[in-house]
Amino acid sequence: MRFIRLIIMTAVAFWVAAGDPVRAQDGYAAQKVIYHINLAGGDDGSAYKGALNNMRNHLEAVGKANIDLRVVMHGDGVGLLQAAKDNQQLQGLIVSLKNDGVRFLVCNNTLVGRDIDPEQDLFDVWPEDIVPSGVAEIAKLQLEGFVYIKP
Repeated sequence: MRFIRLIIMTAVAFWVAAGDPVRAQDGYAAQKVIYHINLAGGDDGSAYKGALNNMRNHLEAVGKANIDLRVVMHGDGVGLLQAAKDNQQLQGLIVSLKNDGVRFLVCNNTLVGRDIDPEQDLFDVWPEDIVPSGVAEIAKLQLEGFVYIKP
């Protein structure tokens, strides 16, 4: 009986020492977040860099294992991936975020309405990245518990 109690106490001590696995180093709980991009970013895409840097800072603060981050783009926000097509700095920021699990979602209504070919006109967009409606996707994700951020 003592042996079993010792095992349980040791396991509890390790769990307490390790910390709650759903919390990041700085005490942030696991998060589900939507970044909403629907404004133009300037001819060179420079205005988008601030939003991408916000995402990077958010990821680093919470920890990539503790966050489900989605970027929903529609309207002029699709310009982020248009600008990245020929901008290596934007490409690097996007690829880095994707490598850390960030999903970039593109509104099909915008693609159709503006006659944008995702394969030819956008950087690194795949069929699974296209959602029927950007605003409907935001509402759906909010109903699933995602927090809305508009950089």
